Amino acid sequence: MLRTIGRRLLFLIPTLFGLSILLFAWVRALPGGPAVALLGEKATPEAIARVNELYGFNKPLIEQYFIWVTRLLQGDFGTSIQTNRPVTEEFLRRFPATLELSVMALIFAVGIGIPLGYWAARRHGKLTDHASVVLSLIGITIPVFFLAFILKYVFAVQLGWLPSDGRQDPRIDATHPTGFYVWDGIITGEFDAAWDAILHLILPALALGTIPLAIIVRITRASVLEVQNADYVRTGRAKGVGTPTLRNRFILRNAMLPVITTIGLQTGLLISGAVLTETVFAFPGIGSFLARAIFTRDFPVLQGFIIFIAIAYALINLAVDVSYSFIDPRVRVQ
Repeated sequence: MLRTIGRRLLFLIPTLFGLSILLFAWVRALPGGPAVALLGEKATPEAIARVNELYGFNKPLIEQYFIWVTRLLQGDFGTSIQTNRPVTEEFLRRFPATLELSVMALIFAVGIGIPLGYWAARRHGKLTDHASVVLSLIGITIPVFFLAFILKYVFAVQLGWLPSDGRQDPRIDATHPTGFYVWDGIITGEFDAAWDAILHLILPALALGTIPLAIIVRITRASVLEVQNADYVRTGRAKGVGTPTLRNRFILRNAMLPVITTIGLQTGLLISGAVLTETVFAFPGIGSFLARAIFTRDFPVLQGFIIFIAIAYALINLAVDVSYSFIDPRVRVQ
């Protein structure tokens, strides 16, 4: 197992190398340029030339790329044009917010998706099965930003049940040693702050988790339908295996491999795809900061954040692959 993990981590090196080339080329192809982003649209040609000379933007692209990669290997991801702070510091400040939101959305998607998909498969062909299929199709097709606005308007503006934006009520004087507001409130004993943080997470988590929920329902339903008709399930039923054992050990456990794969992929997408949700709810995570970086052409932030997200995505998929062996001993990670 350790050799497998080490081999997968080594495979991460060429993946990140290829991503760095594509990322560097994409960022340099954006309209404007780093100098214009630093100085503004009304910058004079002389000022632009001075900035290009100062930061090396007038050097050949290949030379710029190798300078950038060398700095990355040294842990220097550059300085944000928006805040004039190191990119690594900005990422570490905002990543707990996005991770907390993603975990909440994943709990919502998995906690409802797997039972609903299993329940639909057990009632295959009945009204409840058809209803779950229709609802999952609606969940996949509805745009995230549209659902976010609807949730915000109904539950925050009209009903006033939940907060409309932010991570926490600014009137609460809470301590945040880790940056994870819910966890911080629990470990410091400030349970009112933890509860307020949970309330601020509900609406964005519902909006963000709807598409993963719909996908998990469909994958779970299809996988359970396939497994419950397998020969070993019919054999176990013929030999008098009890229904709870048959459902839990024979059907559900063996149907989990494709579901776990889907959950792993969706987890990476949640972390990397929270831009619209965080923007609608003014949630101070990496998604909303990335959106501002695109508009302001903050190249160091764009490059650094995407590299960080790619590493997180690859590690999540590695964890999913390793988990196969624990779910099904017949599977050996290669």
